[in-house]
Amino acid sequence: MTEIELKSPEEIEKMSRASRIVAEVLEALRHQIKPGVATEELDRFAEKFILERGGKPAFKGYRVRDKIYQHTLCVSVNEEVVHGIPSHRVLKEGDIVGLDVGVVVDGYYGDAAITVPVGAVSDETRRLLQVTEEALHRGIAQAVAGKRISDISHAVQRHAEGANFSVVTEFVGHGIGRRLHEEPQVPNYGEPGKGPRLRPGMTLAIEPMVNMGRPETRLLADGWTAVTRDGSLSAHFEHTIVVTDAGPRILTKL
Repeated sequence: MTEIELKSPEEIEKMSRASRIVAEVLEALRHQIKPGVATEELDRFAEKFILERGGKPAFKGYRVRDKIYQHTLCVSVNEEVVHGIPSHRVLKEGDIVGLDVGVVVDGYYGDAAITVPVGAVSDETRRLLQVTEEALHRGIAQAVAGKRISDISHAVQRHAEGANFSVVTEFVGHGIGRRLHEEPQVPNYGEPGKGPRLRPGMTLAIEPMVNMGRPETRLLADGWTAVTRDGSLSAHFEHTIVVTDAGPRILTKL
């Protein structure tokens, strides 16, 4: 197994700078979300915003086997779970839109995601967003030195399933630092007390993906976009955090 890298204070400072831009662009994007906006407009806005602040989009040019991602954002609408590709698609009242963005500064990464309602949405949809974001924070609260990775996973699963939603198991959180994806993997499900022990200096991207219906997903023909198999809505929230002696510190928070 690849070793988990512990980051120095200097490295964490570089990650903080990247993560700050991530937090700022997501906050700015919230105000761009309205009926009539095409998802590719959000992508252009985000790229310009990041470059103006001295960052570099982390996803653009990201390679998975023979595929290269061409965009700054992943924009996942409604039943799209993750990795939705920006396009001519226009947002409409009642949609929900997941925005996932990574930034690199001085060779170090930050990564976060939010899911935002477009105009008015149903009470149950609003509850899905609320529970998913709460599940993220339940997971982060377990990112304490001495605990185990699966303590994070278990907290996420317990909160989401306790609200009668389901947790996606095909995609997981991850370590982050000098690369966008590092060891360890951080699943959103599992029994507590398992996996690597958490130590100060570990940097993680924790990211619950929660479905209103069943947990299964499938990949669309574009090779990137994952959708719920049953067509139900899906929400995604993510923060980059660092484990410290004083508890978890969220880097992608304003």
